[in-house]
Amino acid sequence: MQRVGTYHIKSFSTSRKNVALIIKEGWKKHTIHSLIEIDVTNGRKQLKNYNMKQGEKLSFTGWIINCAAKALSEHKEINAYRKGRNKIIFFDDVDVPIPVERTFNGEKIPMAYVLRKANEKNLIEISREIRTVQKQKVDGSKQVLGQEFTLLEKIAFKSPMLIKKILLIILKHNPKLRKKHMGTLGVTAIGMKGNFPGWIIPLGGTTTILFVIGGITKKPGVIENDVIAVREYLHLTVAFDHDLIDGGPLVRFLDRFIDLCDEGYGIPQ
Repeated sequence: MQRVGTYHIKSFSTSRKNVALIIKEGWKKHTIHSLIEIDVTNGRKQLKNYNMKQGEKLSFTGWIINCAAKALSEHKEINAYRKGRNKIIFFDDVDVPIPVERTFNGEKIPMAYVLRKANEKNLIEISREIRTVQKQKVDGSKQVLGQEFTLLEKIAFKSPMLIKKILLIILKHNPKLRKKHMGTLGVTAIGMKGNFPGWIIPLGGTTTILFVIGGITKKPGVIENDVIAVREYLHLTVAFDHDLIDGGPLVRFLDRFIDLCDEGYGIPQ
């Protein structure tokens, strides 16, 4: 035992078990990953200018959500879930589940929150909603933020792991329930937690499309009139369910999303 050295043991918490269960479910999908770089120089500059003029800091992640929700609302053929073997349900609303890291009893745990109808909200509304949720009082027995909880959520929070697995199977085969509890466009921001210079490859996630926001790095880029200048590039990983999305629709969606980012969509002047 002398070779082992000192150590300590703590329990594998319920919150970690819940995360492992969700990850296992996401791994079952036929997921394709796309690693892209987006020039966010102009967008970040506009966000800083707004903060200086108005004294209100708008969320960078909220801006990415704003652009993605707008693009997805214009490409509803991929804002969808599969229903059984022979049907697909397409949704008008873009509901965006985001993880919010909170500390409870000394442990940092990811808590889920779903931004409802993100395609109908502006950047200020999205930013304020995210800030409000980040300050919300947490209860360690739950891993979902929000004021109202459905009966299914209340049962899930207090159930043993076997019941949670059964409920997850029910959600998987009922796209309406799946959208209600898990949204349609997943967004998580790894790069906002520190100086992270690259991409993260997710296992799949529970939504048809998942955005993983990585780090931002500065490097030379070609701008108007073939001028080379130092630009800020966002590393973004897009994971999508290949059962529902082919390359063509995905490229058209991403083209629109990138155009919106380039023009600083939604950032008030």
